[in-house]
Amino acid sequence: MKKRLSQKWAISKYWLRFLIIILLVIGVFFRFVNIDKKIYWGDEVLSSLRISGYQLSEMKTQLSNGRLIGIENLHKYQHTNPEKNVIDTIKGLILEDSQILPLYILMTRFWVECFGNSIAAIRSFSAFISLLTFPCLYWLCQELFESSLVGWIAIGLVAISPIHIVYAQEARSYSLGIVAILMSSVALLRAMRLQTKVSWCIYVATLSIGFYTHLFFTLVAFAQGIYVVIIERFRLSKTSIYYVLSLLAGFISFVPWIWIIITNPQPEAVTWANTKQTLFMLVTRWAGIFSRAFLDLGISPNEPGKLKFVLIPFILIILALISYSIYVVCRRTSKEVWLFVLTLIGSLGLPLLITDFVFQKRFATSRYTLPSVLGIQLAVAYLFTTKIASISISTKAWQKKFWSLVAFMVIMGEVVSCVVHSQAQIWWNQVPDKYQEYPQIANIINQGKKPLLISDEDNIIPPLQVLSELIDPKVQFQIVGKNQLPEITNGFSDIFLFLFEPSDFLKAGIEKVYNSKLQQVNQYLWKITKPN
Repeated sequence: MKKRLSQKWAISKYWLRFLIIILLVIGVFFRFVNIDKKIYWGDEVLSSLRISGYQLSEMKTQLSNGRLIGIENLHKYQHTNPEKNVIDTIKGLILEDSQILPLYILMTRFWVECFGNSIAAIRSFSAFISLLTFPCLYWLCQELFESSLVGWIAIGLVAISPIHIVYAQEARSYSLGIVAILMSSVALLRAMRLQTKVSWCIYVATLSIGFYTHLFFTLVAFAQGIYVVIIERFRLSKTSIYYVLSLLAGFISFVPWIWIIITNPQPEAVTWANTKQTLFMLVTRWAGIFSRAFLDLGISPNEPGKLKFVLIPFILIILALISYSIYVVCRRTSKEVWLFVLTLIGSLGLPLLITDFVFQKRFATSRYTLPSVLGIQLAVAYLFTTKIASISISTKAWQKKFWSLVAFMVIMGEVVSCVVHSQAQIWWNQVPDKYQEYPQIANIINQGKKPLLISDEDNIIPPLQVLSELIDPKVQFQIVGKNQLPEITNGFSDIFLFLFEPSDFLKAGIEKVYNSKLQQVNQYLWKITKPN
């Protein structure tokens, strides 16, 4: 009987790994397909500015003098060129964006110097880095669960996870942050197991990488410290001492940038979080944050429409699956395992959850809760392993069939999400409230034979830079300083005024300068119409 079970398990294990390899191939495909199709939105434009080495102040000075310029003049501040080097890139971060940590920006700069400045090239760095998630995740499962099968199933879930695909195609540091979290987690568990100086030094290196990738990694490191303290039963053991020394060494390596953040604060960088949220909005948004790990059709909580109400039952099922997965991990695994999963989930999830509901703000976003998503996916991978791949005689056939069906539905939800995402021009993470009209604006401007677009310095970045990636090279720009008016220019078939940031002075002034009326095309675009 035992031999027969072992043979059956060997066959099912073979087919399970074959399925996971297929999922892995699908996941790699969706990380790169149509990578340049979606709008290059505000945060990515700011990334390109930092990568280029130019500063916002000098860009505004050189572009907003009222002269006629082309798209290439705007793109100069989005592309690397010999005028600016790595030192200029670091200087720009220090003076204007100290909250953006330098590791991703510098690595991407070297990448685009090799592969070009196109949208596809810049985003492909994030997609490439995201591939490192798979070996790191497998290694983590080996260290944590001592099971290669949990690792394989975790890879299958993460490979086609919608939230991982979304950030693998964004020119920001989140894919690198996921890899840093996984590397530091592996390094910590390995150091605690081996208890060698080399292993702890490796952990210090992963801490430094994480600290210079994203500010919120500090909370992950703090959660890892809680894990060590509890596992060591609050004793000053050898492991505790090594951890404290490692954390201190990693923190010391980050002190120079902490000093930069303190001396060059950027409080306006988080003004978006000050939006007041009702209890219903908070619950809806948090449900969406966690459910997007397995199902994401691009629906934002703020978006009107019936589809989001149709999704409610599916979201509730996903939340129930997540809850049950965590329950099974806590019931069936050792303290070393379930505590690690819980601290990973709670590292950012818990403080952001408390902050949101206490202050009724929206500090939490999907990009900040990625550590929590990783912990959830580990729990779900363990659940599927125990329910589907178990060779225990006590496991009934109908239970395996039921959980196989659940796993199949989860996989189908992920695949459908990836397909929908690959065909979209804009996604929820790109703030559709701001940018969904940009493709339409670009189409209207591109219809002119020789169009001119007028704006002011407050609209250069991100608005004009985002728009410049959508319009044709034939379009000319005329950008003026604040409270200044453009000179009359002739020879253009169509003249437009673009103002994402409103300026009543410029609108009234243009009507006087051109002795004409402004015809509003949409929320941000006006066309100058001369009287008959």
